[in-house]
Amino acid sequence: MVDIHDNVDAARNQANPQMALEEAVKASLARIKHKLVVMSGKGGVGKTSTSVNLAMALAHSGAKVGLVDVDLHGPDVPRMLGFSGVLDIDAEKRIIPLRYNDNLSAVSVESLIAGKDSAIIWRGPVKHSVIQQFFGLVNWGDLDYLIIDAPPGTGDEPLTVAQTIKDAQAIIVTTPQEVSLADVRKSINFCQKVELKIFGLVENMSGFTCPHCNQMVDLFGVGGGERTALAMGLPFLGRIPFDPQIVACGDAGISFQEKYPESPVTKAYTAIAGKVLAGG
Repeated sequence: MVDIHDNVDAARNQANPQMALEEAVKASLARIKHKLVVMSGKGGVGKTSTSVNLAMALAHSGAKVGLVDVDLHGPDVPRMLGFSGVLDIDAEKRIIPLRYNDNLSAVSVESLIAGKDSAIIWRGPVKHSVIQQFFGLVNWGDLDYLIIDAPPGTGDEPLTVAQTIKDAQAIIVTTPQEVSLADVRKSINFCQKVELKIFGLVENMSGFTCPHCNQMVDLFGVGGGERTALAMGLPFLGRIPFDPQIVACGDAGISFQEKYPESPVTKAYTAIAGKVLAGG
């Protein structure tokens, strides 16, 4: 098992550990073509589900994709991908990401700790260091896309990403109702202040098709995300309908897209991945 603090200690043994880590980050990121940080203004909008399914859709298209879970206090990526092992290191003492398939691999703090239900109690400087290690001390190799799943809000983690990866772009996830849209506008303002380019907005949980009558039900409303994107002059990437099976698949670590390839949700993620591929 990898102890992330071992990497910190190794860096401290060098003459200038912070400079060494920053150089490692630059070298690693130089081999990654496109970096996308998935954000949300509030929790519960399906941000991690969007990160995982977008990464899967891009990988299915043939792109080489890495997925970084920087939601340090609520890391859910390993469970949604069905990972149960812990991260290991290679001969050069770099972290080896867990592999989902030939085109998709991922790193999360949950895969670095023995107890999956252990609380992560870290202050800002430690979180900043850990996130930098996820970029610089992981053997990502050559990637087409690095998807970064950030925690909700505008705290330390997305700020570290914005400061560390100057060419990163944000994908902001929201649900249609106003309480979510009010928070997503704060995320947009955050991106503008830290000069993080916004790739576009995704409206999640946008309508529900009844399996019995095939009628669309507006559980949380429809169109709020698109209207917000239009009002703020931002690209709208698409709507993801609500489907209870995507929750069940995420809990079980099963790919929804593989199990339900013809579903409206799968088609929506495929379309959004197409826009990402076209834009990058």
